[in-house]
Order: sequence, then structure tokens, then C-alpha cells
Amino acid sequence: MTFSDPTEQPRIELKGRLVLVVDDEPRLIQVVRMNLELEGCRVITATNGREALERVRNDMPDIVLLDVMMPGMDGFEVLRRLRQFSTVPVIMLTAKDQPEDRVRGLELGADDYIGKPFDQRELVSRIRAVLRRHAAPPPVPQTTLKIDDRLTIDFARHEVLVNGKPISLRPTEYRLLYHLVQNAGWVMPHDVLLTKVWGPEYRDESHYLRLYITYLRQKIEEDPANPKYILTERGVGYRFVDFRKQQEQDRPA
Repeated sequence: MTFSDPTEQPRIELKGRLVLVVDDEPRLIQVVRMNLELEGCRVITATNGREALERVRNDMPDIVLLDVMMPGMDGFEVLRRLRQFSTVPVIMLTAKDQPEDRVRGLELGADDYIGKPFDQRELVSRIRAVLRRHAAPPPVPQTTLKIDDRLTIDFARHEVLVNGKPISLRPTEYRLLYHLVQNAGWVMPHDVLLTKVWGPEYRDESHYLRLYITYLRQKIEEDPANPKYILTERGVGYRFVDFRKQQEQDRPA
């Protein structure tokens, strides 16, 4: 069975995009603004958390670049409050480029995380990638897959049922599950999954993949510590159980 890829996206143009840059360093804001305006972006700024939240409410930017280390309300708290009323894409900017900080930001709802100092070309590339992931996917054929008596996936409705009850998946979790299921029975290498789900800019960011595999397992596996759907091929990648082969074996002769 084959079906079209719901994650294929057109090239993302930055011209006219409204970018909110939140940082308490005037020089950094100036440099980022200059480079984004060269790409055709419109740039608005905020120097603290409260101003940032007001900007999102009033100006509705296409994407937010959010510094973590700010006086008063730090970036993590800003993000927590922001996610209570907005799904705007957020890239965290921080001098504390530690794994635990990355995980915390992603768990709070950040779309990406980039450490200071950063190359302006890399920042533009990350902005394109995040906006591409947030672009609406094209329609998917009416395809419902019953993995087993416990798990059913409806790609047309972007719906996953566990024991008959729908579970909530983030867009990134859905894209990751899609590619794993589409290639059920085959090992998907780390770099291939990262490229397909996050974009070619992320092929070496293996921590993203590990984190979201954990999220998926927590939502669909009966025992996430001993998964039966999403299997790890150590040092290589991940494999979704070959449910079609199992279904054929279970059919009466």
C-alpha cells in the first residue's frame, strides 16, 4: 500500500514574513534585524518577556526568535505563557547551549534551539526549516491502518487511536510516525528520519530524534520501556514493526 507524503512542502519564501526578535542585547537585535531584512523579512523587536507577549498578541508574527537569558521573566517562562494562547513557531536563542536546556525548551513547545554565537546564514536556514514544517500539508488519501487490536492510525484525519480513544500528537510527532509507518519493516537511519521530518538542516541533530521517539512511545506504546511498535536498531536508526507481514501470517490458510 502506498500513499502520498503529507510532509512534502514547497520552498518557503521569507519575503514579507513578520519576525519578532526578543533579546535584551541591542547589538544582537541590530545584527539579526539587518540580516533578516536583507532576506525581505519585516522585523519587530522586544527587549523583555512582557513586551514579547504583548507583541505576539497584538502583531501576530509569523515566527518568534526568543532569547532565554533575559532579566525578570526568562525565555522559558515567556514560552510557557506564550503556548497558553498561541501556536506561533518559536526558535530559542541562548548562550546556554546545554542538552538539558534544549530538552526543556522543546518540552515547553519550542520548535528549534540555536546556541549563541550563531552564524546568520544558519539562523536564516533554521527559520526557513521551521516555517516549512508549519506549512499546511496537502490532502492525504483516505487511508486507515489498523496496526493491531490496540493501535489504529487514520492518516486522512491525522488521527491516532489507542484502544479506541484518540490521542493528541504534535505536528512533528505525526510527521515522524508517518515516515516510520510508511516504511514499516524497514530500518530508517537517523539522518534519513531527521532530513524527512525536520529538514536537511537537521541531519546531524540526533537529540531531536531521540526526544521525539520518546514522546511517541509514551503516547502509543503500552510499555514505553519495552516498545513493540517503534523498535531501536542501535547505532543505525529506528524501525516500525512490520504489521502487514504479521497480519498476513495471522490470516487463516
